[in-house]
Amino acid sequence: MNGASVFVFDKSREKMLLVKRRDVPVWVIPGGGIEEHETPEKAAIREAKEESGFDVKILRKVAEYTHIGSNKKNHLFEAGVVGGNATTNNEASAVEFFDINNLPEMRHPLIDSWLDDLKKKSKEVIKREIQGVTIKQALRQIHKHPIVVIRFILARFGIRINT
Repeated sequence: MNGASVFVFDKSREKMLLVKRRDVPVWVIPGGGIEEHETPEKAAIREAKEESGFDVKILRKVAEYTHIGSNKKNHLFEAGVVGGNATTNNEASAVEFFDINNLPEMRHPLIDSWLDDLKKKSKEVIKREIQGVTIKQALRQIHKHPIVVIRFILARFGIRINT
């Protein structure tokens, strides 16, 4: 299934929205699968609302990543808040804006790479292959945060641990 993710900024454009996953306590940008008959843009808007409570307006498409070894694509957008309020739910245990130069340590490992693409302010949509989380990144995370990695692995098998 293809996906859509979105960097959401506050009005100052100095703070970015992150959502702390409930199943695996890491901070992520809003995103998820694109439903049948849904455009990537609409999916990004829907996911932002579902995961954070905020209504957003897409400003531009930043990138289109193809996962190495598959045809699966993830569409990355930039957006601004136009309404709503931070809301937690069954997917998100916390919703917060962070200074883009001071992001929480426990964040999805690809956020930094995606943020670099966003900062390029390319007039063209960046298209490239990505490899998800590498073995090296995973081993670093196991060493630094073993409980989080165990929760991630359990979640992949459908076992949820709620805190």
